[in-house]
Amino acid sequence: MDVHQDMKKRIEAVTDKGCVPEEIKNQHKGFSEWNADVTKQNHQPIVQFVIDGRDTDAVDSAGCRLPTLVYMAREKRPGWPHHFKAGAMNALIRVSSEISSGAIILNLDCDMYANNADSIKEALCFLMDEKRGHQIAYVQHPQNYNNITKNDLYGNSSPVLHKVELAGIGGFGTALYCGTGCFHRRTSLCGSKYSKDYKGLWNLETRKDDTRTVSELEEASKVLASCGYEQGTLWGKEMGLVYGCPVEDIVTGLTIQCRGWKSVYYNPDNKAFLGVAPPTLDIALVQFTRWSDGMFQIFLSKYCPFIYGHNKMKLGAQMGYSVYLLWAPFSLPNLYYAIALPLSLLHGIPLFPEVSSRWFIPFAYVFLSKNIYSIAEALICGSTFKAWWNLQRMWVIRRTTAFFFAFIDCIVRQLGLSQTTFSITAKVVTEDVSKRYQQEIMEFGSTSIMFTVISTLAMLNLFSLVGVLKMVFLGGSEYKNIEKLICQVILCVLMVMVNAPVYEALFFRKDRGSIPVSVMFKSIVVASLACLLPLN
Repeated sequence: MDVHQDMKKRIEAVTDKGCVPEEIKNQHKGFSEWNADVTKQNHQPIVQFVIDGRDTDAVDSAGCRLPTLVYMAREKRPGWPHHFKAGAMNALIRVSSEISSGAIILNLDCDMYANNADSIKEALCFLMDEKRGHQIAYVQHPQNYNNITKNDLYGNSSPVLHKVELAGIGGFGTALYCGTGCFHRRTSLCGSKYSKDYKGLWNLETRKDDTRTVSELEEASKVLASCGYEQGTLWGKEMGLVYGCPVEDIVTGLTIQCRGWKSVYYNPDNKAFLGVAPPTLDIALVQFTRWSDGMFQIFLSKYCPFIYGHNKMKLGAQMGYSVYLLWAPFSLPNLYYAIALPLSLLHGIPLFPEVSSRWFIPFAYVFLSKNIYSIAEALICGSTFKAWWNLQRMWVIRRTTAFFFAFIDCIVRQLGLSQTTFSITAKVVTEDVSKRYQQEIMEFGSTSIMFTVISTLAMLNLFSLVGVLKMVFLGGSEYKNIEKLICQVILCVLMVMVNAPVYEALFFRKDRGSIPVSVMFKSIVVASLACLLPLN
């Protein structure tokens, strides 16, 4: 840990200074290539051996041999598409092939770390299984985090998703590739189709000629990391990660499975990898916007599971994929319901059968059975009741904001009015934000349009509930038979309870994480105007 703290201090010192000190540049020749003319979006390919695993002197403090460690920065030039994370991954695949050609590749995001040293051996148990190992393209671990609060404030841990849903899809041999925590078979990732003849080819996947010097390997690798290398090739199409989609991992996993390979979802009790979950609501919603946008884009493309996977995947697997690919359009009925329910209640318009009617029974059965089963499932999977409640709140918020904006973005892109973008999820926050997160206080603090939507819907439900209670007690004619509206009253009460942290941030909190006054003003005005509109 002292080594990591020392590294952290050195990185922070360089960041504060704004440049790399000369003494450090002299220790690492790769730094010398980052001169004053180089920028993040305009630089040559850089490949440097930090540790040469062939060197017998490359050992740790215990005398154990260290593996080869290589630093790579692929070339970027204005006018050349770099394809974001997918482009970086493909460059890494090619460079690693030149240096080692290892049969298995571990894909791990920079904000995650290995928590279980046995995870490699466990993955190899699947990939080297005598009966079915030759069919398996990759072994996917769930995304687990080390900063989840006790009651999972933003619904990031999703134990039911990890233990039930993703495991169920994996049962078809079509585990989703999630972009991190995944052990890949190099040949399947590089475009090979599954063949029964592949069985027993482990001995043929040997290291490339390692008699070349470090300098020779570095120069050869730079060619593979250049901008023009992929031009006229199948990289990004049939080889490596697929280009043109914000969720390149999901579509890449789908194409691998449609080439005949199987995949395994593995969720051990001792978590293989841990990362950092979004510690603010804004960051969490940006992440879900990108995910749902990219997945809906897949559904509308040639990679739609029902088209691209026809006769290549089982129907259950196609439907399992679509549950996530259709997150964005799911926003429409949810958003409509979040608006129509309070407005119809306020105007005394019944949407459900009377409680005394036998037609009320199906509605009550669906509502009760769904929620009782959901609670039981969450508790069995290790959640607390409050964590389940927080997740229900987050689903309401996601569906009415992130999913909706993703739907709009995707449709606009399909019409040719915009291009694919990639939003990086920044997870570094200030100390006071981190403190509120640990105290499980929701973080707002910005004028994001998503927060305006959240606040407006919260105020709309509050106004409607207060309005109907006022009319009932004052004896409004349209509320004489309250039995017709009892279901809407109950649902509106639940919506108000779900939005309790929003009201707190609007009216009671004074910290920087509260909802800004400008957002509060806009939400009150819009909600008030909506309540005044006639529905008849």
